[in-house]
Amino acid sequence: MITERDKVLLAKKGISEDKLNTQLACFAKGFPYLRLAAAASTEKGILAPSHEEVDKYLEAWEAYTNNTAHRIVKFVPASGAASRMFKNMFAFVDADYTTPTTDFEKSFFNNIHEAAFYGDLDSACQRIYGKNIDELLSANQYKEVVKAMLDKEGLNYGALPKGLLKFHKYANGSRTPLEEHLVEGALYAREKDGTVNIHFTVSTEHRALFEALVNKVVPAYEKEFGVKYNVSFSEQKPSTDTVAANPDNTPFRTKDGDLLFRPGGHGALIENLNDIDADVVFIKNIDNVVPDRLKADTVRYKKLLAGVLVSLQQQVFAYLRKLDSGKYTMDELREMLQFVQKKLFTKNPETKMLEDTELAIYLRKKLNRPMRVCGMVRNVGEPGGGPFLAYNADGTISLQILESSQIDMNDAEKKAMFEKGTHFNPVDLVCAVKDYQGNAFNLPQYVDPQTGFISHKSKDGKELKALELPGLWNGAMSDWSTVFVEVPLSTFNPVKTVNDLYREQHQ
Repeated sequence: MITERDKVLLAKKGISEDKLNTQLACFAKGFPYLRLAAAASTEKGILAPSHEEVDKYLEAWEAYTNNTAHRIVKFVPASGAASRMFKNMFAFVDADYTTPTTDFEKSFFNNIHEAAFYGDLDSACQRIYGKNIDELLSANQYKEVVKAMLDKEGLNYGALPKGLLKFHKYANGSRTPLEEHLVEGALYAREKDGTVNIHFTVSTEHRALFEALVNKVVPAYEKEFGVKYNVSFSEQKPSTDTVAANPDNTPFRTKDGDLLFRPGGHGALIENLNDIDADVVFIKNIDNVVPDRLKADTVRYKKLLAGVLVSLQQQVFAYLRKLDSGKYTMDELREMLQFVQKKLFTKNPETKMLEDTELAIYLRKKLNRPMRVCGMVRNVGEPGGGPFLAYNADGTISLQILESSQIDMNDAEKKAMFEKGTHFNPVDLVCAVKDYQGNAFNLPQYVDPQTGFISHKSKDGKELKALELPGLWNGAMSDWSTVFVEVPLSTFNPVKTVNDLYREQHQ
């Protein structure tokens, strides 16, 4: 039963009653598992370019950036708080022992002098406790050091987003991930006139801190790299929040009787991406950065992915012009079909049955849509979605990035496909989001709403069901032309825990 108070809340968020009812229906009926054709591999759907091909694609990207008409944007999801990164250290503060006991705790303290934030933490300890870190550790005051790192009175790292934490040490100071992305942008996403457009999606409570850091550091990086930064921010839209449900699928209500809405996951960011004015967009997570001494591989393979994208796009645009002219032969339609099947990895068993006009309509639909080229790394047991060939609602088979929640793990064959997959998705995408006439695609139209999933949470001690929207690089891009390219593991160095900062790749 929707109350008048509910209607006020819905209006404030920009969510219609129909949308609310659709979300509630999802809890009752659930989401279907995706039907898999095969795990993608270098034998089946993942490109592994030769040295000659790599050089050709790098040249293609160089040529593209030399055209002043092209707008390039680097898009960085950066709203996540770093609290999970410090989960083990929160547990240490709450533990009933006072000295490092677990391997994780011992590693944290044994390497603390190597942390990029060591100087800031040492100053915080002196300010709060009148002792530096070494003095506190000598006095077995380990928890005080951790509190100075996590708590508001100290560095507040337990509540800040990853993008604002100090990750890497340099001779002239330390850099945050935000700064590393500024540097990356200058190295592979600069436009002909030296402009570097970077967009960060941030949470409302941290936006001012991001803006302050950008204002502080941008002048020095502009001078160092000879560029002009255009940095913008957006927040997840309230209209993309999803309603929570009780275990019996009725709307979950707070103690005050209000409907409870939760952020719909990173899939909500398709709306933010849709607002970006760009021809080509690079997408990469905030925590996947390395120091300058290791950036060469990152830059080379980002340019490679972009070169693959613009090379394919050039051919797509030529085919679309021909289709729209109405002047084409059956041989040319067959050539286009081969391109869609072998270069865009989209197959349809029914195309043999189509008449010329029907085939042209089918080809135009598959060619005239957003395109993404995704880097894929060899599977070394890191968490992340996997590359698959999957069936779509229209009966076609295409490349998709799937999470384990989208796969029926009770089906032995499908489970084996997932577990034996050779590659996984490090969130390394380059996207083309305009058609051949320069019109922006309306990206929400290409989302598969059947690829969301339901997770189980709690609020005020009560169990609830949460609705996750189709993930940004999963179902939210389901109906895009998708190409996978193998990239080396050296391009994937995420920071999931604070101790990851001690790994050689972050020193």
